Amino acid sequence: MFSHITNLAQTRSLTGAFGFYLFHTILLVGLSTFLGHYLHAFGMIDGVVGGFFEGGNIHTLIGTGWVLLLSSMVLSGKKMTNDLMAVIIALVGIYLAYSVNVMLGMVVVAYLTTLGNK
Repeated sequence: MFSHITNLAQTRSLTGAFGFYLFHTILLVGLSTFLGHYLHAFGMIDGVVGGFFEGGNIHTLIGTGWVLLLSSMVLSGKKMTNDLMAVIIALVGIYLAYSVNVMLGMVVVAYLTTLGNK
């Protein structure tokens, strides 16, 4: 389940994709908390980011960037950047991460890891 978790070019099974989802979502929570705190400490963002509901928009932007980065790294690692359907799926994941929920965008990225190499 957690074997080769950082190898983004590997084709995963359903349980492997679930492990990928868990690992990278927990990594996203840590990254988002770290960036939110230090962006506020250095005065780059206004308002309070300490609470769950106060910093939701900043965490959404950081999470959307994370989904964009991961999906592009998966597509380039699998050499699927010329596959139009895979690129559209990645774009749908980025849209869902921004408009609905970052966790839903991460589900799409985990799905991209199950696609075969081209």
